Formats: sequence, C-alpha cells, structure tokens
Amino acid sequence: MAELDRVRIWGEALITMHLDASWSFGFDHAKRRAGQCDYSKKRITVSKYLAARFDDDEIHQVLLHEVAHALAGHAAAHGAAWKRTARELGYVGGTTHHGETAVELAPWVGRCPAGHLTYRHRRPTRPTSCARCSRSYDARYLFDWTRREITTDTRLAAQMPR
Repeated sequence: MAELDRVRIWGEALITMHLDASWSFGFDHAKRRAGQCDYSKKRITVSKYLAARFDDDEIHQVLLHEVAHALAGHAAAHGAAWKRTARELGYVGGTTHHGETAVELAPWVGRCPAGHLTYRHRRPTRPTSCARCSRSYDARYLFDWTRREITTDTRLAAQMPR
C-alpha cells in the first residue's frame, strides 16, 4: 500500500509539473472521498486514510484525477473538457473510485433484519432500508442504527499502510 511520504512527493511533483506555484498539496481526513481539488485555496488533498489502503497505481490515478480538475477548472466538473485533460495527463479511471473506504471509522452501523451491515459517517436522519434485501425502499428491511465509539487507536491504525 502507498506510503504517505511517497504520496506527498508524487503530489508535489505533479503540481510542480502541471500547475503554477500558487497550488499546494496536503492530506485530509476524508473517509470515503479519495481526493479533492479545492479551487478557492488552490490546494489538492488526498485522504490519508484511503491513501494508506490504495496501492501505488491507484493513488497515482487519484492524484492525476485531481490535477486534471485543477487544470480544467471548476466549471468543467467531470464533463468533456475535464475528461480530455485527464486523458492527456494519463488518467485512466472514471469519475469516482471503487476502492475500499474507511468503514472502521464510521460511527454509525446499520443492521437490517437479515443481518446485512452498512456504515455511515454522519447520523442517519431518515429511515433507510437494505438494498441487498430489496432494490427499492421497503419498510420490512429497515436498518436499525447504533452508534459506536471510534477510539484514537482505531484512527491511528486506519492511517497505517495495509
């Protein structure tokens, strides 16, 4: 799995190669989103939790994805201009990642009557049913939500390469 020091070097190198000196790189605490391009702060960030789980190629693709956003501009979103820019940089992925997320850091755990589990990082605000049990909302398969405590040790362990 990717080492954070190496990810920082790659991120800073890509910024130096493709963007002006006003852009910077850093890590954030996202549990589901792999990367972010913040246009207002001119900063590209990568989740330190997910970077520790992704292999080198996956995290390099995340960095290319975010640099493509910075080059294409905010209005490009994931449209044709962004796709063209991303391809030119060597990006081969889609608009979202399909990798593992930091479910052990999700304080809300939902269990359906059949025992299927789902995780939320924010408190659920409305009834949700299990998508494995029924493709559409079905009150028979409502999740029962419980809150679990996330310890400092768990947070630290989630940052370690696997």
